[in-house]
Amino acid sequence: MEERLYSCKVCANSFTQKSHLLHHMIIHTGVKPYSCEVCGSSFAMKTNLYSHMRTHTGDKPHYCEVCGSSFAQKSTLLNHLSTHTGDRPHCCDVCDSSFTQKSHLLQHIRTHTGDKPHSCEVCGASFTQKANMLRHMLTHTGDKPHSCEVCGSSFAQKQQLLRHKLTHTGDKPHSCEVCGSSYRHKSTLLHHMQTHTGDKPHSCELCDSSFTRKSILVEHMRKHTGEKSHSCKVCGFSFTYKSNLLQHMSTHTGQKPHSCEVCGSSFKRKSTLIEHIRTHTGDKPYSCKVCSSFFTYKSNLVHHMQTHTGDKPHSCEVCGSSFARKSHLLRHMETHTG
Repeated sequence: MEERLYSCKVCANSFTQKSHLLHHMIIHTGVKPYSCEVCGSSFAMKTNLYSHMRTHTGDKPHYCEVCGSSFAQKSTLLNHLSTHTGDRPHCCDVCDSSFTQKSHLLQHIRTHTGDKPHSCEVCGASFTQKANMLRHMLTHTGDKPHSCEVCGSSFAQKQQLLRHKLTHTGDKPHSCEVCGSSYRHKSTLLHHMQTHTGDKPHSCELCDSSFTRKSILVEHMRKHTGEKSHSCKVCGFSFTYKSNLLQHMSTHTGQKPHSCEVCGSSFKRKSTLIEHIRTHTGDKPYSCKVCSSFFTYKSNLVHHMQTHTGDKPHSCEVCGSSFARKSHLLRHMETHTG
């Protein structure tokens, strides 16, 4: 390997040629003498200007000999080649994760250090990656530059537009290799895979409950904090979970959107419909571990378990009699009221 005799006194980078060192020193001076005549962008090195001009001309002179893909810059081609070779030369010293590009490694390291060097000038929020900061800025500007040609909906991010377009095409390109289920979004497939692996990576530090998604953990934490951030605009009732608020709203609208395809009965909640369908299928998914009895509803299993435990949690305030079920207590109360 050629010896690097020329070292930068500012950052300690070393070079094999003095000319390379001189070019490098421009980075520290901040001087950018080479300007683009099209958009006015300026660059420290002439080669960087040439590379930039290809964004205007569309020129992609660097070809992949394996698949024929073309790239504007040689460095992008070199990064692309690792997708064919599987080579991941950049390794994390903390957790042994490996990456095809050094820039990806540097971004990953911030997950260990907590470093967030990119800050929003409006609200001060900080981010590990510049791209995330730029996406965040759109929340302040309200800019939605990516529009759907089918329905006219507009989005802040191109990725959001691509996800939206799948609602028009019906395409579900992400398939589960275990059961064959297909999904529009890769993230949904990854969540689905956890139903096969049983993986629940998000754990509650207070009660040791674990969840497949971080969003579910965040909602769960409200049980401990008592936070009820979802409020009904009609009556003012507040709820811990948004799903509970949506179910509650049906008490005002009377809407029953979940219908049984067998008998036409309709229900406010999807969970109630699922339980109802068992009356047609005869499915009894809840089993007693003591005597192996089976039940259609979980509530029936809970009541049944009291025949084994002898638990009678419902007590009469008048005479102290206790009962296994609340309905039994209510019937008993009639003996006092006449």
